[in-house]
Amino acid sequence: MNSASAVIKLASLAQDSRLAVFRLLVRRGPEGLPAGEIAAKLKIPPATLSFHLKELSHAGLLKSRQEGRYIYYFPDIKAMRSLVDYLTENCCVESTCAPQDCR
Repeated sequence: MNSASAVIKLASLAQDSRLAVFRLLVRRGPEGLPAGEIAAKLKIPPATLSFHLKELSHAGLLKSRQEGRYIYYFPDIKAMRSLVDYLTENCCVESTCAPQDCR
C-alpha cells in the first residue's frame, strides 16, 4: 500500500456513520448485510446510507454482491489488513518496544 491509497481509505472512515457501517460489516464478516438491514440497524436513512456505501466502496474497503433483488455489502478484509499493516509497518523502529506489541 502507498501513502495515497492509505489516505483515501482513512478519509473514507473519518466520518461517524461510515465508520459505524464499516465496523458493523467487519463484525458480520464475508456474509455481509443488505443495505436495508444496515440502514435499519444503524438508523441511517437509505439515501444517506447509499452515499456512505459508495464512499467506502470507492475507497476499496467494501465489496458487494447481488443476491436476488438485494445487494449485500461486506468488508474487503484484505484491504483492511493492508491498511493496518501499512500503519504499523514501522512500529518500534526507533523505540525499544517489541514489534509484536503493535499488532
